[in-house]
Amino acid sequence: MKTLITAALGLVLTASPGFADDLAGYDKFTFGAPHRTEQIAASIWYPAGRKTYQGMVGDNAIFKGSKAYVGAAIADGTYPLVILSHGSGGNMDTISWISSGLAQSGMMVLAMNHPGSTSGDSSPRRSIKVWERAMDLTALLDAFLSDDPLARNVDQDRIYSLGFSLGGLTALHLAGLRTDKQAYVNYCDTFGEAAQDCLFFKKGGVEFDALPESEFNSVLRDERISAAIAIEPGMSYAFQQETVEGNELPIQLINFGDKNSRWKAIDMGPNGSDLGAKLQNATYVEIEQGSHFSFLAECKPGAEKLLKAEGEDPICSDPAGTDRADLHKAVIETIIGFVE
Repeated sequence: MKTLITAALGLVLTASPGFADDLAGYDKFTFGAPHRTEQIAASIWYPAGRKTYQGMVGDNAIFKGSKAYVGAAIADGTYPLVILSHGSGGNMDTISWISSGLAQSGMMVLAMNHPGSTSGDSSPRRSIKVWERAMDLTALLDAFLSDDPLARNVDQDRIYSLGFSLGGLTALHLAGLRTDKQAYVNYCDTFGEAAQDCLFFKKGGVEFDALPESEFNSVLRDERISAAIAIEPGMSYAFQQETVEGNELPIQLINFGDKNSRWKAIDMGPNGSDLGAKLQNATYVEIEQGSHFSFLAECKPGAEKLLKAEGEDPICSDPAGTDRADLHKAVIETIIGFVE
C-alpha cells in the first residue's frame, strides 16, 4: 500500500509551529565494530538542557555548518532516537542540518562516518559492500546504548533508521529489506551508465557478477528499529521481493524534484522502482523542489564555481527555483509528521 503525498514547500512549512529558537546539544565519540579494524568516528545530537560554548559543525569551504552547544547537558526527559546514515562519499557533519533540526524538534540523532564510503575515504570497491554499512549502524547502536550516559534518555520503543542515498539503502536494510545480487546485476545490465550508481561502481572496476552473494543478500534487520525513513535511497530496484511485500514496518520514502528528470538510481515513483507502491506500510512523499544533491548542506557563495573549476560533481547546483533552506525545513517537517 502506498500513501502518496506531493509536498509543495509552502504548505509543508506552514503546517507546524516551527523550529526551536535555541541550539541543539552535540558531542563526538569513537566506537569499535567487530567487522572493522579501526575506531569509527560518531556523533550524537540531542535537546540541550544547559548552554555551553557554541561550536560550528560541518562548516568548510563549500558547505555552511550548523551551530550547536558542544557537550551540553541533555534536557530532562526521554526522546526518540534516530540513527543516521550518510550517502556515498558524504559524512555525518556535512549533513548536520538534519541532525540539528531533528534534535531541536525533540529527538536524539546518532550518526557516524562509514569507513570506505565517507569524505576523504571513499572507494567504489569498498562502498559496494553495502552490508558493512548496516553492520556499522548496528554496532554503533550497540555501543551507544550500552555505554553512553545519554542512552538513559532514549525512548527504546522509538528508534528509527534514517538515511540519504546509499545511506537510505542502509536505513532500509535495518528495517528488514534485503538486497538481491542478481536483481542488482540485472538492473545495471538494463540501464547501464544511465544508472548513476552502477556508473560510479564501474569507474572503480567493480565487477557485479563477482559480488559475494551471501553478504550482498544477507539479513541485516535490527529488531530495535521500529520505523525507517529513506531519502532518495540507492538500489531500490534490487530488493528481494518477498522482503518488500512481507515488510509491515512503517517506512517513509522521500523523493525530490521533477518526477520526469530524477536519477534512475533513486526514483521510487511509478517512473522508477515504484517501491512506495510495493511496501505494505509505506508513506511515499514527493517534494516538488530540488534534486538529489539538494539534500546536502547549503552551499556558500562561490562554491558552485569552485567545484566546477576543480572538476567536482555539481553538488551545489540546484534546479531553478530551489531554496535549499526551505527544502531542508520541509524534509524535517515531513519526518516529524511521520514519526509522530
